Amino acid sequence: MSADHARIRILSVDDHPLLREGVAALLASQPDMTLIAEASNGREAVEQFRIHRPDITLMDLQMPEMNGVDAMMAICGEYPAARIIVLTTYAGDVQVLRALKAGARGYLLKGLLRKELLETIRLVHAGQKRMVPEVATELAEHAADDALSVREIEVLRLISGGNANKEIAAQLSITEETVKGHIKNILAKLGANDRTHAVTIGLKRGIIDL
Repeated sequence: MSADHARIRILSVDDHPLLREGVAALLASQPDMTLIAEASNGREAVEQFRIHRPDITLMDLQMPEMNGVDAMMAICGEYPAARIIVLTTYAGDVQVLRALKAGARGYLLKGLLRKELLETIRLVHAGQKRMVPEVATELAEHAADDALSVREIEVLRLISGGNANKEIAAQLSITEETVKGHIKNILAKLGANDRTHAVTIGLKRGIIDL
């Protein structure tokens, strides 16, 4: 077995070239790792995965054309054994759960790359799951929360777009009273003081994105 075969083969997916360069530089210094391909959006990630079948895929979540969660679902649908580590700036619990359901084996915040990336790659490659404490805490904090319904998420998304109750009612073909009811539920479930606060929480937790 040559040294090359013993190396962990890695696909790096991110729409920011600077971040990909940073990852490449980190991996270049490791004798047991090799960067075999890069992609700048989810669609490219799926294509590159099919071509190279990497041991580990580093996946950003917020990308143009196809986001990281959709890309993971596509990859894991075809290759259930795929080992994917999410690299993101967000620790939002809803987004974390979505990523884990889509097949992520690790979840890492970009601010911790230097400190945590190499160890996370080795652990996930060895078959373990890895989540940094910051993310685990965020998940635990909201574990017992009442989740927003699909309709409530739609309403929150429309609020974040600056729509008034009347406009939301028109767009969803419901009455203004129903909209008010949904907003009341959203505020209660999120522990928000008002609409703006609800949007801020929704973005932070990954319930909605801009």
